[in-house]
Amino acid sequence: MTTLSVPDMSCGHCKASVEAALAPIATAVTVDLTTRQVTAEGAPAERLVQALAEIGFPATALG
Repeated sequence: MTTLSVPDMSCGHCKASVEAALAPIATAVTVDLTTRQVTAEGAPAERLVQALAEIGFPATALG
């Protein structure tokens, strides 16, 4: 499981956009707007970060 920090997420639309971007490459995607973190399985962290950057959400892999 990979956890990402996505500090620019702030609303339901952001959540939906992030989920849609990660759905084709990851499984079990969970978005937490309160902590502004995303957890996902099934793809390397670098690929997840790249997918989010492509839709305008810079992300950083956590630990």
